[in-house]
Amino acid sequence: MTLTLHCAPRTCALASLIALEDAGADYQLARVDFGSGEQRSPKYLSVNPKGRVPALVTQRGVLTETPAILAFIAQSFPSAKLAPLDDPFAFAQLQSLNAYLCSTVHVAHAHRHRGARWADEPASFADMTRRVTANMAQCFELIETKMFAGPWAMGADYSVADAYLFTVSVWLSGDGVDIARFPRVAEFAERMKRRDSVKRAFEKEAA
Repeated sequence: MTLTLHCAPRTCALASLIALEDAGADYQLARVDFGSGEQRSPKYLSVNPKGRVPALVTQRGVLTETPAILAFIAQSFPSAKLAPLDDPFAFAQLQSLNAYLCSTVHVAHAHRHRGARWADEPASFADMTRRVTANMAQCFELIETKMFAGPWAMGADYSVADAYLFTVSVWLSGDGVDIARFPRVAEFAERMKRRDSVKRAFEKEAA
């Protein structure tokens, strides 16, 4: 199976890139230049009408949204054991964490640079930006104390949820949050950085 991942540096697409590396997938990388507005070009919109990344081109069509892409990778490469595929409840728990990262944490982060999605007045943008640090800290306090099982996100076994949680944790410093406030997540992030799949993903993202 040959796949094409459309991605951009410093975005949530890193999670899908790490998962593809974890899976040992045969894939190609297609970079989308946000600086030039390529995500709004007719060519890219023909791939993903949402104008965002990631987008994963498969033999059956295009998948968007990180939780869906991560689930697809885990299910397409079962030998990589990137999700508890034989346990519906455990898989739903994994999806619950990924959905929270997507619908709540990512949105809290996005208020720092993308206030125009929610308001028109510059004063509103500034107000949203001021809230980002507190909102992200609140999200990670919940993850640290209630959602992170340890030593990996879902417990003893590594999964695609780890790729996603790590990707979002990378944003904390830019959002004004010291990851050291969350020692379990901080230790997890350091272990993730030592994984070969993560190192390869960073190298390919930056190339």
